[in-house]
Amino acid sequence: MTPRLLELGIGDRACQGEGEELQPKDPLGPPVGWYFWNSIGAPKYVCAPMVEQSELAFRHLCRRYGTTLCYTPMFHARLFLENVQYRNDQFGEDDGKPEDRPLFVQFCANHPETFLAAARLVQHRCDAVDLNLGCPQGIAKKGNYGSFLMEDFDLVFSLVNELHRGLDIPVTAKIRVFDDHDKTLQYAKCLQDAGAQILTVHGRTRENKGPDAVPADWSLIKKIREHVSIPVVSNGNIVTFEDVVDCLDETGCAAVMSAEWLRRNPALFNNGEKVCAFRMALEYFELEREFPAPAGFVKAHVFKLLSTVVKKLPAEEETEAIVDIFAAEW
Repeated sequence: MTPRLLELGIGDRACQGEGEELQPKDPLGPPVGWYFWNSIGAPKYVCAPMVEQSELAFRHLCRRYGTTLCYTPMFHARLFLENVQYRNDQFGEDDGKPEDRPLFVQFCANHPETFLAAARLVQHRCDAVDLNLGCPQGIAKKGNYGSFLMEDFDLVFSLVNELHRGLDIPVTAKIRVFDDHDKTLQYAKCLQDAGAQILTVHGRTRENKGPDAVPADWSLIKKIREHVSIPVVSNGNIVTFEDVVDCLDETGCAAVMSAEWLRRNPALFNNGEKVCAFRMALEYFELEREFPAPAGFVKAHVFKLLSTVVKKLPAEEETEAIVDIFAAEW
C-alpha cells in the first residue's frame, strides 16, 4: 500500500478490488454512482471529449440526432486556471446552458489542487467534471498527463479524490486499459474508491493507437463493468448503430461513447436512420454562426462529414457522375 493512500485514510484493500466505496462527505454532497446517472436521464449515447472538435456547435448537432450526453474538448487544468483568455476561448458564456446539458467538462491534470481550482470554475455550468486518463499522444507524455499517469496509482487516486471531496458535483474518469487484466481491474476499483462516480473505458492500451490499432477489447470492458458498482461507459469499435446495439448487449455497459465515427456521422446514434451528410454539414454551418468556432475546427468538421461522400467520386471525375453521386446522397 502506498503512503499517500494510507495518509488519506484508505485501507490496504482499497486498490485491491475489495475496498469499500467512498461516499460523499455528508448527505448534502454530490450525487453518487447510479443515482447520479439516473438523475441526468440515464443517457445511453455519448459524444466523446475531442480536442478542438467536441465544441458547442458540434455538440448541438449531435444532440439533434440522438446523442444524450456530451463532453467538452479536453481542457488543460493549469492553463484554464491561470489564463483568462484561454478559459474564455475554451468555455464561453453559451457553454453549459440548459440546452447544452447534460454536459461533462474534461480536464487533463497532474496536480490535485490545480485540478480542483480549475474544476470549481465550471462546476455550476456542467453536470460532472471528468479527468482525462486516456490520451496516448506524445504531447500527453511530454506534459505528464492522460494515459501517462496510469502507472501512478497514488497520483491518480489523489487527483480524483481531491475533486470528490472538494466539488459540489461528481467527478468522473476516462481511462485506457493495461495488457494485464488483473491490473486493469485493480485500476478501475482504485478510481471508484477515490470517488469517481462514472468510469469510461477505452478498451485499448496506451500503445494500441493510430491507423494500425487493433479493436478495443469489449470482453475486458465487460469485466470492468462487473468489477465495479458505478456506471461504466464503453468506448471503442463503434462505426454503425448496429455496433452500438452489439456493444451494449455484449458489455452490459450503461452507455456507449463515440469519437472518430461520430465526427464522420453526427447521426450515428439516430437509431439507424440515415441522415444526409450535406444536410448535416449545412446544419453545422448554421450552428457555427450562432456559436462561433475557430476556422480550423470548422474545416476539420466539414472534411470529416463529407469525407465518406467524397471518397465515392470517380477517379476520372465526369460531371454527370459527380452530380449523380451528390444527388443520391442528398
